[in-house]
Amino acid sequence: MPSFFMLQNCKVRYPNCKVNRFFYKLLNHIIKLKKTIKERSIFMKYIIKTNNLDKKYKNFYSVKGANLNIRKKRIYGLIGPNGAGKSTTMKMLLGLIKPSGGSIEIMGMEMNEKNRSKILSNVGSLIENPAYYEHLTGMENMKIMRNLMNVSDENIPDILKTVNIYDSRNKKVKDYSLGMKQRLGIAMALISYPSILILDEPINGLDPAGIIEIRNLIKTLPEKYGMTVIISSHILSEIEHICDDIAVIEDGKIIFEDEISVLKEKGREQIGIDISDLALAKKILNDRKIASKIENNRLMLEKLSDAKIAEINRIFVENGLKVYRIELIKKSLEEIFLDLTGKKVRI
Repeated sequence: MPSFFMLQNCKVRYPNCKVNRFFYKLLNHIIKLKKTIKERSIFMKYIIKTNNLDKKYKNFYSVKGANLNIRKKRIYGLIGPNGAGKSTTMKMLLGLIKPSGGSIEIMGMEMNEKNRSKILSNVGSLIENPAYYEHLTGMENMKIMRNLMNVSDENIPDILKTVNIYDSRNKKVKDYSLGMKQRLGIAMALISYPSILILDEPINGLDPAGIIEIRNLIKTLPEKYGMTVIISSHILSEIEHICDDIAVIEDGKIIFEDEISVLKEKGREQIGIDISDLALAKKILNDRKIASKIENNRLMLEKLSDAKIAEINRIFVENGLKVYRIELIKKSLEEIFLDLTGKKVRI
């Protein structure tokens, strides 16, 4: 059997050879097969991928060059200040807004007019405020959504139990609390048991009890239904409690994307030292191959053992330096976010 290289070489050297024409067809088949295998292997890992995604309004980019890599059966958080481009990104994923550039691939299919309906049949969403009829009961609202989605009534009791409003299913929605209304909105998005659930600011405006209810609900979905959940928020502490993976968006650009644990690692513990002569102290440490930096009029070191800290303190004193304070410092997620974006977020 000729090698892949031999087929390519034969094609170039003997373009009119009958045997070569056969091998040329075989070569094209192999290339297509390799491409298909590669695409499928990517889809097996990522259920959503975007490539240099842009959205431009006149001379303003709401989203610029966004590359998202969203894994299956994970909770993925998109976090950023208000106006950073979160909602625009969510709407492009749903085909509600057409990108100015770049591409979106969902479940191995490119988001376009041809594939949009097929893709969205596997996607549930809650963008901005839930749409429901307040004069109807929760159950009646669910049946309307069931008719729109053409799914079985059998789904409804299970979903209402999942979102914890089954016992209130016969109450009118106008009598629901804000948290219950939000959970009804999520229930309506779940009615077809989608592979992907997209939630834009689902805890916005909720009281602490409502936030906890929504948080606990979202955390159950990947395991219970095998779905991927994408959630946007400007409330950093909630993303921390809910998400497996996180992307930070600022001024329309993705400036960080990884597991939440990696973001937390950026807040690893450090040693802060207040000392009389920062430059001399840094030189003393450099001479001993101990990495340090000066930050906010303090000497900062990576976390060291107690014995090593005691040794450093002794060396400083022997060199005539006055050590005012040595303390262990760990950055909060809010401080990490501030370092990344230069902007504060609600914590």
